[in-house]
Amino acid sequence: MKKLIALLISMCMMVSLAACGSSQEAAPAQPAESTAASASDGSGKTLVVDIWDNNQLDGLQKIADEWSAQSGVKVQINVISWVEYWTLLEAGASGGELPDVFWMHINEAQKYMRADMLLNLNDYIAADDAIDLDNYYEGIVDIYNLDGNQFALPKDHDTIAMIYNKAIFDKYGVAYPDDTWTWDDYAAAAAKITEAGKADGVYGTAMNTNDGQDGWYNLIYGFGGKLISDDNKTSGMDDPKTIEAMTWLADNLIPCMPEQSMMAETDPDLMFQSGIIGMMLQGSWMVNTFYTAEEADNYAWAQIPYYDGNGNGQCDEGERVSLYNGLGWSASAKTQYPDEAYSLISAFCSEEGQKKQAELGVTMAAYKGCSDAFVNAFEGMDISPFLEVEETGTLIKHPASRYTTAWEGGFTTGLVDAWQNPSSMADVCKAMADMMNEVLATE
Repeated sequence: MKKLIALLISMCMMVSLAACGSSQEAAPAQPAESTAASASDGSGKTLVVDIWDNNQLDGLQKIADEWSAQSGVKVQINVISWVEYWTLLEAGASGGELPDVFWMHINEAQKYMRADMLLNLNDYIAADDAIDLDNYYEGIVDIYNLDGNQFALPKDHDTIAMIYNKAIFDKYGVAYPDDTWTWDDYAAAAAKITEAGKADGVYGTAMNTNDGQDGWYNLIYGFGGKLISDDNKTSGMDDPKTIEAMTWLADNLIPCMPEQSMMAETDPDLMFQSGIIGMMLQGSWMVNTFYTAEEADNYAWAQIPYYDGNGNGQCDEGERVSLYNGLGWSASAKTQYPDEAYSLISAFCSEEGQKKQAELGVTMAAYKGCSDAFVNAFEGMDISPFLEVEETGTLIKHPASRYTTAWEGGFTTGLVDAWQNPSSMADVCKAMADMMNEVLATE
């Protein structure tokens, strides 16, 4: 176990170690007197922007092009796969060459902020009439703040809903889900589809070991458990309520899923689009993927089920839980064009930019009150459950610590035993708590 922990952490410390090799501490950059003025004479300059989601490229490029038309600064947006994104970012941090502007994620933010790799935005924000941090979801602002210094502006926020294939439900005579569904209703429908679809190779649901925010994390918090303590010092994987939730999953949902080895080889999203999965949880960031899929007419969304803990037949406060998260727009502390980089970030994150983002179907906004347009961006597909859960449910911010990627990576591999042998779930959860506590002890 200790060798595994050391390996996981060493992968996560590359950025921090690279920064520790320098005795010079990065100082907050000073903004120009006017962000707009500094950008207006930028002819011949190009900002390199890295993201990892091709679904968002067209919309973000439109916003960037409008900014370029005013600033005279070109914007080159590169789309890189999730794994390669962080590999290249860490390599860039080690070699001193990061893109000018890039996305930051809750799992990685602590490492990069503490390594002084991100541009300190405090003075820019203070001088920018378009940005007031009070207008954003507080939890997302906090993700990218370290010791009072803001290292990213909130890009978006997301929630979790259920997607289902109407054709599969119709074929096997299962009623469509609605807002009254509990997790027991979900399990019953999954079992019925799995049994009826056995000859066709169809399964009721799917949820792999790495489906955390858009999977089993929601069950844990819905059942009253936790993944990590409030002070980020200890794991919650051995909390009795957490074990209850995961044991329920093992007993009720894993039997209705493809073999874990199949899900490891073929992502459940692809299985769903291939017509062999009846329903699953998914995040709002994936809407466009399913909206543009070949069988999109068969897909519909419903609110995430709730856990009827007191058995009163209604959804009480805290029983319908959706994890939420939000990306941030960051700039390299060593960018040649800090003023222009911030100006572009401001264009993306201002009220106007956030409304455009929602209208173009990029993602839901991080700016309060700007997400309604996102629901209307997908003609013929009702995605309102993603917003409704904010009114009817409880939102839990994605749990994170300094080395989140280490313990989440441990979950991906360590939970495989429980997925393959569901009766071992309680013991596996306790082992995951031990693994996680060893990681947290290094923070």
